[in-house]
Amino acid sequence: MIKVIDPGFYTSIQDKGRFGFQNYGVPVSGCMDENSAEIANQILENLTSSALLELTMTGCSLEFKKDTIIAVTGSDMNAKLNGSSIQMYNKIDVKKGDLLSFDRFEYGFRTYIAFQGGIKSEKVMKSRSMYNGITKSFKIQKNDKIVLNNSINKSRSTNQEKIQKLILSDNIECYKGPEFHKLSKENKENLLKKQFSISNNHNRMGYILNEKIKNNIKPIITSHVMPGTVQLTPGGKIIILMRDCQTTGGYPRILQLTNSAINILSQKMTNSEIKFNIK
Repeated sequence: MIKVIDPGFYTSIQDKGRFGFQNYGVPVSGCMDENSAEIANQILENLTSSALLELTMTGCSLEFKKDTIIAVTGSDMNAKLNGSSIQMYNKIDVKKGDLLSFDRFEYGFRTYIAFQGGIKSEKVMKSRSMYNGITKSFKIQKNDKIVLNNSINKSRSTNQEKIQKLILSDNIECYKGPEFHKLSKENKENLLKKQFSISNNHNRMGYILNEKIKNNIKPIITSHVMPGTVQLTPGGKIIILMRDCQTTGGYPRILQLTNSAINILSQKMTNSEIKFNIK
């Protein structure tokens, strides 16, 4: 078991997400940076679907009540065990009574902590991913008790430098959305040639960009959307839907991000720059 001393700004339990319930209006949710989360579990040879902690913007502080092994991936938030820095992207042996803490991030925006065997929390609609209105809480709280599954596995390390380059990339790969063809020639060129930046309005539901483009598309009938769908509002704002997004929307869907691009975008903070690249 693990006791939460300080939950940080926004720390939640996530896994691969809940699929098959979008027709009921239930978001997919799951880890924002799926790649970093999978690697954390792979290091410990957990199932890649094992639940783990997702830290956003700031770290948390955890007290371990049992021996275990952890792996930390994603954004570098200067993880420390009992005040001493620990290596990311590798297995870390933790003893009963140890304290895990973090400082401000060096790069990226979200960090993942995997635990040997994964987290044993409530499962709702086949997923442990926290989401407001679906699970009891949408993030962990001070003094929460995190229960772990019992499992002894082999462990391995991975290439941290390669992952860091991916996190720092500004290349957002995407496909043409259903309404892309309705954009004017000028708007298509602007969309693919301009450098866009992240506004301060971003969260697990979606990212709004600072820069606008003119919207010459007539409103559409409310249609299916999914994580990675890029919407264009009547006022020209660009909204990129993320893991906790709604299941339908009425704004034109001009692009659809690849899963890899969603992972990259999830590590961007306010004013980070990105560039769309159609595959």
